[in-house]
Amino acid sequence: MSRIRTISTTIKPVDYRTVKPPPKTADKELSSPEYRRWAEEVKRSAGYQCEAIDNGKRCEVRAPARLFADHPHERRDGGSLTGQRGLCLCGSHHTTITAQRRAARLAERY
Repeated sequence: MSRIRTISTTIKPVDYRTVKPPPKTADKELSSPEYRRWAEEVKRSAGYQCEAIDNGKRCEVRAPARLFADHPHERRDGGSLTGQRGLCLCGSHHTTITAQRRAARLAERY
């Protein structure tokens, strides 16, 4: 069986934005040894499995998939790393739950 060969494009993408977004920078708190210890403890206590519940069943995503230690109270809402038990979440659930919390926070504000 022969493979079909394609010609790669030589057209490069062009960014037409007049105002470019600032470069991403890492949050200093999320790089701290305290945060890393807290996040590891959250993941370890969850057995390195996502703790989200869908339709009465626990999510089956486990390490080595990327897992996130999620704050029960957003740091923007006054949450901190001290004394809080976080949730171990997979990427999909982390995104969904964060968006829900953000929507609730904005609904309260406006």
